[in-house]
Amino acid sequence: MPAEQLEFKAELKELLRLITHSLYSDREIFLRELISNASDAINKVKFDSLQNEEKLEGNKDWKIKITPDETAGTLTISDNGVGMSREQVVDLLGTVAKSGTKAFLAAAKGKPEQPGLIGQFGVGFYSAFMVADKVTVVTRPAGSPSDGVKWESDGQGTFAVEPAEKANRGTDVILHLKNDAKDFLKTYRLSGLVRKFSDFIEHPVVMDEETEKDGTKTVTEEVLNNRKAIWLRQPREVTDEEYAEFYKTVSHDMEAPLKALHFAIEGNNEFKALVFLPAKKPFSFDWEEPKAGLKLYVQRVLIMDRCEELLPLYLRFVKGVVDAADLPLNVSREILQQTKQLANIKKMVVKNVLDGLAGVRNTKPDEYARFFADFGPVLKEGIGRDFENREKIADLCLFASANTEAGKTTTLNEYVGKMPEGQGSIYFLVGESAEQLRNSPYLEAFKAKGFDVLLCTDPIDEFALSGLGEFKGKKLEQADRAETKPDTGEVPDDVKVAFEPLLGAIKHLLTDVSDVRLTTRLTSSAAVLVADAGAMTAHMQRLMQRWGEDASGPKRVLELNPNNPAVQAVKVVYEKNAADPRVEVYARLLLDQAVVAEGSKVTDPAAFARRVSELITADASR
Repeated sequence: MPAEQLEFKAELKELLRLITHSLYSDREIFLRELISNASDAINKVKFDSLQNEEKLEGNKDWKIKITPDETAGTLTISDNGVGMSREQVVDLLGTVAKSGTKAFLAAAKGKPEQPGLIGQFGVGFYSAFMVADKVTVVTRPAGSPSDGVKWESDGQGTFAVEPAEKANRGTDVILHLKNDAKDFLKTYRLSGLVRKFSDFIEHPVVMDEETEKDGTKTVTEEVLNNRKAIWLRQPREVTDEEYAEFYKTVSHDMEAPLKALHFAIEGNNEFKALVFLPAKKPFSFDWEEPKAGLKLYVQRVLIMDRCEELLPLYLRFVKGVVDAADLPLNVSREILQQTKQLANIKKMVVKNVLDGLAGVRNTKPDEYARFFADFGPVLKEGIGRDFENREKIADLCLFASANTEAGKTTTLNEYVGKMPEGQGSIYFLVGESAEQLRNSPYLEAFKAKGFDVLLCTDPIDEFALSGLGEFKGKKLEQADRAETKPDTGEVPDDVKVAFEPLLGAIKHLLTDVSDVRLTTRLTSSAAVLVADAGAMTAHMQRLMQRWGEDASGPKRVLELNPNNPAVQAVKVVYEKNAADPRVEVYARLLLDQAVVAEGSKVTDPAAFARRVSELITADASR
């Protein structure tokens, strides 16, 4: 019987041009699509055989076979799945985007067991035309030995269908490769693509391997895919060694992970996940472009090597995989559509990661401290980015504090739990090092009241904690702001009156401050600079200068301790002679002293050194 020439039911010539040039980002995807279709076909016949065992024809040796033929220039992908009749071939292969898988799932809906299927759009088959100038399909439906059929097309608008002899059920897809696609006949290339995209397909993907010994050639079938998707197993069945080995595969890290988080979610958003917390920061972490993401599989088939929609940027140190039962992919299966389902998966992944971090913090504090030293600044980004989880993220952060021993840390939750009666806020101070901050004059009044102060040394801390605003109902306040101080009372009115002329004179002399005031926040130091509401703190100014930005803004306030001997001495000099040039020298020294004490650099180091020298000389000559 001669072949029957039929026209495609869609304008395939133009559509195939789009499929082969625009729909897929890399034409090596074709092998993934054809293997996925073959896997679906096997799952269909397995499902059908539950009620029609004769369809198996006595063969349960499931496999997908790849056969390259360099002489003929063809690549064949074969399966022993459900196969197709003539009507199905015309219907399914003759209509673009006609998905047999989708129709099969609809028919199976409501039955007690359903197969796991991948295809949803019916265009994956046509990816073959990216690498082939002609495609031949030889297929026979399960349970119908005499109904074999051959389909053939060059993708230019028509296809031919004719009867064919086929001994076994299933489908052979034969690609007549283009001249520039002959590298897909190389066995190493095919093996690499199977491992990349289809390594965890449940059915073996095989290819003949020829060996020669003592002049005798032997052909054996080599299984190309690993098939061991450990994320599909129960966590109790997976050893620490297996977790560590898999982590090294997905992360390229040579060390075992800090923790493996292995979980499954059932229901409308069914998926399985295996993600890892690293034990230490990779060498390239700080200079690589910041990117988050997990490997995304759908029914064991790799869809995206790094799916950024599954993980927020502040968790970019997390590595692993998510395998969804089904997702609304676009037709190329390479790009996800933004849906509530995807957002829900991300939400559950984030929840499990944050809970996992809390578990490590609570059970392995030393290991968590090392982890946080590496990744803490990145995790803190989430305080400003993830409003829903900001308090949970904040409590995962570790801080040195004025009341902790050197080298020890506390959490926000522990800080709140130890707050003495009368302390209504959480206080923090940002600087370059905990050692420097411990000696800061800003802490004097807090120490006197027995209030602890968090000592924050990451550049992001000021943004993160100021943005957090409050924690467990307690307001976060920055210790070097004018409005922030414990209740130490006010400067007595008579003292204010006595110092008022001096303060006015110093304010006139020091044009680089916005105001000069007396304060009760200091118990021993002479002076300190504070930022009024809306003004930059010293730490923020240093950061801006480090980044090459303009750090000019509202000037800060110079606060003086009226009980300090040096401040009182300046008052005496001023009262004896308001025009005494030493008043300006001493005022400048008080300002420079405040600048140095906060960890900043004086604007004119040479002038500061000269004033100190003059002071020493004058004192020695008395």
